[in-house]
Amino acid sequence: MHQYLKAIGFDNIRTRKDLKELLNEIENEYSHQTTVSYKPGEDFCEFQKEYGQCIGITVCGEMDEDDKFDAAYYFPYFEGSGITTYADVTVERKIEKEQYVGLCEDSKIGISLIFTLQNGLEYMREKSAGFLSGMRVSVTFSGLALSGMILLPVQKDEKQIKNEREASDNRQNLLNAARSGDQTAIETLTLDDIDTYSQVTRRLLNEDVFTIVDTYFMPYGAECDMYSIMGEILAVRIRKNKKTGTVLYQMKLNVNELKFDICVPADSVMGEPEIGRRFKGTIWLQGYINF
Repeated sequence: MHQYLKAIGFDNIRTRKDLKELLNEIENEYSHQTTVSYKPGEDFCEFQKEYGQCIGITVCGEMDEDDKFDAAYYFPYFEGSGITTYADVTVERKIEKEQYVGLCEDSKIGISLIFTLQNGLEYMREKSAGFLSGMRVSVTFSGLALSGMILLPVQKDEKQIKNEREASDNRQNLLNAARSGDQTAIETLTLDDIDTYSQVTRRLLNEDVFTIVDTYFMPYGAECDMYSIMGEILAVRIRKNKKTGTVLYQMKLNVNELKFDICVPADSVMGEPEIGRRFKGTIWLQGYINF
């Protein structure tokens, strides 16, 4: 049973029987269907059913010549808004099933981001048609969270905000130069990291870590597409799962200058989300490639 069904409001799915009834409902009353021919005599099919604004469940599997559907896997999804990044993306198929993960290297984060691909069948279609070579694409990230915490913002004056923005732009330029093999940029980044470590160590003696760190984006646990994040709330929307009535928060966050949406059950959030405050939690990262 998928752990993140609860993130889109399905906290009532407790047994295999409940899950089977839900998946049968999706196959029979789907909102969208996509089919791709990928083997002789077999098609790969995707059924999607919406259960609220931007949320739903996708069921994927093989469809034979007699139109008999054999489900292979399913996952809950949350559709993000806008464009998160234009960085280069690599897509890989999972070993055990016809599901895809994306790998994106955005210099704002400093690490490789791995995410579950929401539109895997569209990728299969583009790949089989030969349209992917040299194509520039963008990615829209979204995250599902089971719980979270709301933190107050760090007070800053205009001068501090301006200095931080300039420092961020300078670091991004250095990272791009270092990736190109610039030895001077590599040495500068190393010295900057040493200075930052020294400053943080001194400040931690008298300050709380969340007054020093505004936002962060870190891998979490053993799963490659799980991340611990903290980001500034840019927008908050209250939505409902149409089937269960569960109230959800859908928030747009700014995390290390990456802007994307997350969805979390309202009763699992400690604190009141408002614009300007910060959200801290663990997310399952999804991505939609805009071909």
